[in-house]
Amino acid sequence: MLTLGINYSQMHDSSACIVRDGQLLFAVAEERLSRLKHDAGFPKLAIQACLDFAGAEPADLDEVCFGWQTAGPIFRHDLKLFALGRYPITYLNVLNSTRYFLSMWHQQSGAKRFTQLFGPSKARFRFVDHHFAHALSAAAYSGFDDSAVVVMDGRGAWEATSLWRTRNGRLEHILTIPYPDSVGVFYSEFTAYLGFQRNSDEWKVMGLAPYGKPGVDLRPFIDLAAAPYKVHTRRLFSSGAPFSAMISLLGPARLPESEIEDRHKDIAFAVQDACEAAMMSVVRLAIEKSGCRNLCLAGGVALNSKANGKIAASGLVEKLFVQPAASDDGVALGAALAPYLDNGGRFPNKPMRHAYFGPSFTDEQIEAALRTYKLRFTRLDDPAKIAAELLSNGKILGWLQGRMEFGPRALGSRSILADPRDPEMNAKVNNAVKFREWWRPFAPSMLAEKAPDYVESVTDSPFMILTAQVKPEMRSVIPSVTHVDGSARPQTVEKEINPLYWRLIDEFGRRTGVYVVMNTSFNLRGEAIVHTPTDAIRTFFSSGMDALVIGNFLVEK
Repeated sequence: MLTLGINYSQMHDSSACIVRDGQLLFAVAEERLSRLKHDAGFPKLAIQACLDFAGAEPADLDEVCFGWQTAGPIFRHDLKLFALGRYPITYLNVLNSTRYFLSMWHQQSGAKRFTQLFGPSKARFRFVDHHFAHALSAAAYSGFDDSAVVVMDGRGAWEATSLWRTRNGRLEHILTIPYPDSVGVFYSEFTAYLGFQRNSDEWKVMGLAPYGKPGVDLRPFIDLAAAPYKVHTRRLFSSGAPFSAMISLLGPARLPESEIEDRHKDIAFAVQDACEAAMMSVVRLAIEKSGCRNLCLAGGVALNSKANGKIAASGLVEKLFVQPAASDDGVALGAALAPYLDNGGRFPNKPMRHAYFGPSFTDEQIEAALRTYKLRFTRLDDPAKIAAELLSNGKILGWLQGRMEFGPRALGSRSILADPRDPEMNAKVNNAVKFREWWRPFAPSMLAEKAPDYVESVTDSPFMILTAQVKPEMRSVIPSVTHVDGSARPQTVEKEINPLYWRLIDEFGRRTGVYVVMNTSFNLRGEAIVHTPTDAIRTFFSSGMDALVIGNFLVEK
């Protein structure tokens, strides 16, 4: 069976994946191909890339599976919220809800667009409940026979948080907390109040939070004493001026790109603290109701690595799996597997140990791009060794190798790398390479077998989606990847999974005694992570990177 999974909602992070007989072959977010960050358009480029990789035509597909309900249930839930006064009845809110419904209804929730772009197909079109697709995307790649599954995001059709239980390849629903009682919405509204972009810049709030201090009272907006939480949406959503309740209680909203004040840091601290408490409460409830201590997480809130790290270190769970593309792009993975549950069937369950499911480029393609730009380059016999030598000499590298990662994290295929020992390296990369805010942290990639030497709790973190405390004696050794609160978001690199990247870190360790490199995504602020050699070349020459190791080639400035 050949199934195509699609995330398309006109909201954010469109994507596609292709699965053959239960095996994930290829997955990519539309933004990487279109170069439009968080691209919400119909993922025609991603779908074509999936078909090309599989050597398939649209007529070969058995199922085309969308990770969303059809437009009708979403619109009906909106109307219910308006009628009950749980969402402000404003001209703009009603207009947006109606326009969204009419647009998706006209497109047959994506099925019509698919047929228009790719022609007729014998495939069955299937619309999978959004949270079910999220839950399946985590459960089916965890490798756990039995698990509790928690999905937390901004919204599905009517869902905000849902709990599930897996047994022997089946997924059982436990409960759903309906939208807008949503931790994701709570976090995103405060992201906007703090001058950042909703559904995009939540990372910035999480990174800013450790610079704040306790004391801001957010109980008017979220009740953490409720079971498991209660978002006070009437205060959160304003029917008048934007953020009116927040402004009356917390002061003026921050203007985008304006100075960060201590007050903003303290609010970020409180928002992150509330998110962590709510997530912990939901996890306790899931374990209690499922009777299982193996836990899977998905949904955009599950990308909160600080909260994930606390859950992992809490002792509540025995095993934890966070789907690396936990946000909406990842629902394509779950949607593509939904047909396997038909007629009492079971979903395939294979542990995901890497996220390298995207496109790759041959040395011939890379060399052609380098010659197109008439660049001087050196052909390398051992790119890992040369890269390690450059890093040990303080150089900042662009690194493009192998298949692109699926999900928001660069995991050693499309990365910018630097020396973690330099206490000024964080500022250098933020200012001269990424052109982003000063407080944004960087992550360490470390050899999996060396991880216990550097971090206290998380020693199996292949997806850079959990935080851990850096050992006190190591904080001065790897200062540029140790955040202000002593934490880090490690990627543990296994030799069997990514031998080239593992060898780079090993070579760096042999030279310096530190088996860690500083890793951040290969992109500039506001741009998607690079996809092609041409993207890499343009980004390299638009920033303060010193060298580019791309395939078996080296370009230096």
